[in-house]
Amino acid sequence: MQQEQSVSEMAEEALERQAKALAQSSVQSLEDARQAVSGTEAGRQLRDLAQGEHRHEKAQAWQARVFWKRSEERMMRLYCSEALSSFVAERHYSWLESYMEWLEGKEERVQYHALLEEELSSLR
Repeated sequence: MQQEQSVSEMAEEALERQAKALAQSSVQSLEDARQAVSGTEAGRQLRDLAQGEHRHEKAQAWQARVFWKRSEERMMRLYCSEALSSFVAERHYSWLESYMEWLEGKEERVQYHALLEEELSSLR
């Protein structure tokens, strides 16, 4: 990458380097290698980049923005993952506490349910 190179020029240069490498390592002509490289997923992505909305931007500035954007996304995923883990760890025991509270009055509920059963059977 050159100092004043645009994103489009950088992408085209990368496609050309890949095509030359393919042509040298195979029996294909340079033109056939260009078509083969352009037909790959990576080639399509580079072609889209070369023709996309950022094509006129300076490649160095664009790469720096992409780097920082990806770094922010990774940090956000990490932060969210930690926050979620913390939330889950806190919530992990909250259901147990609720269950224990529910169990505390269970003996009294058994007597209550027995009385209800008696009342129901006397009504039938």
